[in-house]
Amino acid sequence: MEKYRVKSIFNNIESSEVIRVKVPGSKSITNRALLIAALADGESRLSGALFSNDAKNMIDCLNVLGIKTDMDEENETIILQGCGGKIPVKEASINVGSAGTAARFITALLAFSGGIYHLDSSEQMKKRPMKPFLDALISLGVIIKYDEIEGHFPFTLDSREVRGGEIRLDTSISSQFLSAVIMTGFLLKGGLKTIITGGRESLPYVNMTVKVMEDFGVTVDIDNEDGLISYILKEGKGYMARKYDIEPDVSAACYFYAMAEILGCRACVEGVHLDSIQGDIEFVKLLKKMGASLSEDEHGIVFQGAEEGNYEGIEANLNSFSDQALTLAAISVFAKSPTKITGVAHICLQESNRLIAIKTELEKLGIRTKMGKGEITIFPNRMDDTEVEIETYEDHRVAMAFSLIGLRRDGIVINNPECSAKTFKDYFRVLDGITATLSL
Repeated sequence: MEKYRVKSIFNNIESSEVIRVKVPGSKSITNRALLIAALADGESRLSGALFSNDAKNMIDCLNVLGIKTDMDEENETIILQGCGGKIPVKEASINVGSAGTAARFITALLAFSGGIYHLDSSEQMKKRPMKPFLDALISLGVIIKYDEIEGHFPFTLDSREVRGGEIRLDTSISSQFLSAVIMTGFLLKGGLKTIITGGRESLPYVNMTVKVMEDFGVTVDIDNEDGLISYILKEGKGYMARKYDIEPDVSAACYFYAMAEILGCRACVEGVHLDSIQGDIEFVKLLKKMGASLSEDEHGIVFQGAEEGNYEGIEANLNSFSDQALTLAAISVFAKSPTKITGVAHICLQESNRLIAIKTELEKLGIRTKMGKGEITIFPNRMDDTEVEIETYEDHRVAMAFSLIGLRRDGIVINNPECSAKTFKDYFRVLDGITATLSL
């Protein structure tokens, strides 16, 4: 499917209508659990796993390294035979594709495993910076030889002389750098102390990493000395295999809560609760400031959008749940006042330059924006229904977020909708079901 024409349904639904959906398992938790289970002692069974392109890339990398996996996509289950902290294959070529989590997590694993590995990626991933992360690994004795551009894929990594110790790590580009080293730091002789630098105001994805690690039996010591936070991993004690249930993906669920806000109806995403360990749950709470209301039942959060889709814009710092910057931008075009999104400088370095994507695609629709360093202000305006093709930049979140606008404004066409498969391959099929049901 090269293009997807969104069906506008705003004028055909009642506030009592309910969007009921089930979303895939969390990409973030799935890829953390895959790496941890691969290193565990024994057989682990992951239930509710996400079979996205990113997760499949991660599994392919683990298979090349000698980790045996048994996948049951229909039942959302993965069984892994853990290696007890000793990667079987000590020399290999790995391709992480476009998966940011695999790129960071697998690199740290190989840096601490005492072997020689060549790592390559997609052209998209080659553009994403890795230098602060790789420099930290080099300081521990890892030798890295770059094939093309310093600080980027592809490269050869020699970790035969790696040693434990202390590193400083800048997390301003990506907190995945930190998650990667704390999940694998116990492999190093003498352990690893990581001192955090950089301007990220909070690290919810790292908190998630720590929680999953603890569920598999490894504790991270967190120290705060003179205002510097350190994560400390002791040598030796590894993960224990277990059965592990993966939460539904809150990042994916947010698109359906956003639909309810835009349309003025209700939404319930099966299994998503307010006590989720995923950072994007804060976005759901943020929408209360735009007139939404929340309650819970045994199925999950019951979200009620603002009455008749009538809501004010807001100013919000999305530093700790920046995957929803595009989602908030989509909601903001129908607000009664401007919306300012701040704290998101790092989204310029993700699958696409997401700030530029917001500005460029909204201006196609006649929406004025003002962009600053790490922020953007969106000024809602009456839109016509002229057909507009939305460029998605091979970015799954651009595709899914801009489809929301088409539910209330005729003429939205999403180019390359299949890029959503990175995290939610059936998103547009699910959207078809929603528009068909609610507009009856």
